[in-house]
Amino acid sequence: MQNLGVAIIGSGSALPATSVDNQALSEVVETSDEWIITRTGISQRQLALPTESLSGLATIAGNQALAAAGLEASDIDLILLATSTPDDLFGSACQVQAKLGATKAVAFDLTAACSGFLFGLVTAAQYIRTGVYQNVLLIGADILSRWVDWEDRRTCVLFGDGAGAVVLQANKSDRLLGFSLKSDGTQNHYLNLAYNPSAQELIPGVSVAKGTYMPITMNGKEVYRFAVQRVPEVIDKALFQANLSVDQIDWLLLHQANQRILNAVAQRLNIPEHKVISNVAHYGNTSAASIPLALDEVVRQGKIKPNDIIATSGFGAGLTWGAAIFQWGR
Repeated sequence: MQNLGVAIIGSGSALPATSVDNQALSEVVETSDEWIITRTGISQRQLALPTESLSGLATIAGNQALAAAGLEASDIDLILLATSTPDDLFGSACQVQAKLGATKAVAFDLTAACSGFLFGLVTAAQYIRTGVYQNVLLIGADILSRWVDWEDRRTCVLFGDGAGAVVLQANKSDRLLGFSLKSDGTQNHYLNLAYNPSAQELIPGVSVAKGTYMPITMNGKEVYRFAVQRVPEVIDKALFQANLSVDQIDWLLLHQANQRILNAVAQRLNIPEHKVISNVAHYGNTSAASIPLALDEVVRQGKIKPNDIIATSGFGAGLTWGAAIFQWGR
C-alpha cells in the first residue's frame, strides 16, 4: 500500500555572517537599544552583504536539511522555495535546484511573505498525500534588508536575513495532524512592499511603467492587533481539525516577528512560557525563514524530540495567516 501520510524528517538553516546589534543601528537611525527591545524584543539581526545571495543561503539550509534527513539531493522530487525576496524576479528555486544538484526535482517559488513557510508546508503535503511525490525539500528564505528603508526607524529595526529548510517525506502515518490557512486582501495596505509606478514614454502618446519597488511600509499597531487576534483563532481551528486540545501541544512555534506578539498569543491560548520557541532576540523578523530557522535551532539543541507535537503559525503581508499542527520525525 502506498504511503500517503506526511512526515517532517530533517531540518537545516543558514544565516549571513554579519551581525548588527541595536547599538550599531542607533548610529544609523534615531533609536536606542532600550526602545527596540521594549517594543520588539529584538537585540540583533544578521544582514546579508551585497555579495551574498538568497539562493546561496537557501542552498546551505537545504543541504543541511538533506543531511539531517539522511537523503541525497538526487532523492528530492520537489523543491519549494518560500520567499518574497528572490535573486531573480522570475524565481530563485531553479537556481537552488542547480546548486544542490537535485537533478530529478521540479522547483518553483511560492510567495506568501511571512506566512510563506507555513503555506509551503501545506502545499508540499498535498503533493505527498496525492502520491505524486515522495520527498519534498521546503525552504523558507528571505533577505528583507534589500527592501528596508534604513531611515524609517519603525521598520528598519525589525528585519533580519536568513534561510531555513525542512524535508517532508511520504510516510505510513500522517504526521501533519491539522492545518488552517487564511487571507484577507482588504488589509493589504497595513504591510506591503509595493510596486513603485513611474512612467517612461515609449513613443509619443504611449507610456509604459518602469519596474521598481518601494521599501517595506508597515502599520505596526494594526499588524500587532491583527496577529494577536487572528493567530490564536487559527491555531484553535487547526487543533480542532487535529482533534487535539491546547494542553496536548509540546511546543508553540510562531513566526518570529515580535516578542510581544509571541507572548500575547501564548497568553491567549494559555500556553506556558517554557513551551514557546523564541529566537527573535537574535535574528529579528526573517520573514519566511523565521519558522524553519527557529525549528532547526531547537532540533539541533536536542529540545524537540521525535513525536513531539508542534503547533506552528505564520502571519504577515497579504494579509495572510495560518496554522499547522504536526508531530516531529518519522
